[in-house]
Amino acid sequence: MKFVEPIRDVEKIEEMKNYLKSTSGRNYLLFVFGIYSTLRISDILSLKKKDVLGERLILVEKKTTKVKEILISPRLRRELKPYIKDLEDDDYLFSSRKGENKPISRTTAYRVLRSAGEACGLDRIGTHSMRKTFGYHFYERTKNIALLQELYGHSSEEITKRYIGINQDILDKAIRNFDY
Repeated sequence: MKFVEPIRDVEKIEEMKNYLKSTSGRNYLLFVFGIYSTLRISDILSLKKKDVLGERLILVEKKTTKVKEILISPRLRRELKPYIKDLEDDDYLFSSRKGENKPISRTTAYRVLRSAGEACGLDRIGTHSMRKTFGYHFYERTKNIALLQELYGHSSEEITKRYIGINQDILDKAIRNFDY
């Protein structure tokens, strides 16, 4: 399995958003949804309009089968509002062009993000990069690894740090600054 990274550079996040917005509203919202939530791609793709109408999103995580409740951030709400206005309540947010009311596949989501990443000069990008990007920037702003661990449902702070690439950042900085 290829290891993916969070997008650490805020300018690159904006570049990705601009690129995706210029290509597809659906793909843009997919990326925005991913970087403003703690959800895995499998959970994002299963969302329907009716799931995001309230202030909170409640779902059963596909991977863990745990019930997860998250607040839809004001920024994500602003992005969602115009996108969902013409959708029916049972329409998937990220509909495939193939078939009647089906979500895009994980493979399609991966290809969308990889293509955008390449166009923006990013490698090591995949569907998990969105979730990792959220975590990385949440930690950078709050320095609250315990809260992030809780949001992710990880069993330890160490797992969360490794997941978002903080341990690697610390190691890289130590090597960069090492001198005799």
